[in-house]
Amino acid sequence: MRIGAFEVVEPIPELNEPHALAIIPTWVDVGRSASLTLAHLEQKFGGEKLASLARPGEFFDFTRYRPMLSIRNEVNEVAITNALVTYGRRKEGSDLIFLRLPEPHAMAEAYIDSVVELLKTLGVKRYGLLGSIYDTVPYTRPLLVTGSASNQGLKNNLSVTKVVASGYEGQTSILSLIQQQILQIGIETFSLMVHLPGYLTLDEDYRGEKRLMEVIGSLYGLPVPQDVIDKAKEQQEHFIQMSEQFLQQQPDLRVILHQLEDNYDARVNTPKTTTQLSPEVEKFLKELNERFEAG
Repeated sequence: MRIGAFEVVEPIPELNEPHALAIIPTWVDVGRSASLTLAHLEQKFGGEKLASLARPGEFFDFTRYRPMLSIRNEVNEVAITNALVTYGRRKEGSDLIFLRLPEPHAMAEAYIDSVVELLKTLGVKRYGLLGSIYDTVPYTRPLLVTGSASNQGLKNNLSVTKVVASGYEGQTSILSLIQQQILQIGIETFSLMVHLPGYLTLDEDYRGEKRLMEVIGSLYGLPVPQDVIDKAKEQQEHFIQMSEQFLQQQPDLRVILHQLEDNYDARVNTPKTTTQLSPEVEKFLKELNERFEAG
């Protein structure tokens, strides 16, 4: 059956007061930390397909989201970008709906209206957006997570895991309108953004996944998977080793590291406080990134 622009499986499964968790693939998903988090939850709760766009070409430019060609059993298969929705059942508490919502290139309002209609039809009670971005945060501090919530209860729950209130103002995703619209129909919302060091990059950043899982785990009573903990620890130890070697060769740059730490501490203690980084700091970050990539 159709709900807005989505083709939905039939019969629509009966879900227990479902909560929805969404990501915006590639755009606010650096290190794939948000994707890794969603994939883990999907696997844990036996994710099954629920819906996808009937005609994704109405919303996505396939010269920008290039189709992927693969060969299986000597047969060519072409996969195209789509918005995908799956669901998982929990033994206790609310069931979960997982949404992968790529940024649209056209007809954004119709796309958003369709997502909102789908959430309303499925009886969603809470919608959370997960993301990961690069930032000038020091590797010597716990990963910063900023976020927001639509009510005080959710804000209190997030603060337990040291989520810092987001004071961001500026350009954002058009998909932010989803949260704005569903608030008007009584669905509570929250957002989480983990900030990764932009000078120490990975294709798959388990540090970011671990940090997001800590917050989601606190909300839903879930442990962080041991393999994620181990992988995150291994990555962090490698980063520390590389960074310390670099600083030993240029010890004067420790002053710059301290500036990054001071900036981080100010943001954590006073969420809307940020300081402009000096040219020396920017140079340090660039050189550290080049050294890490070369290593």
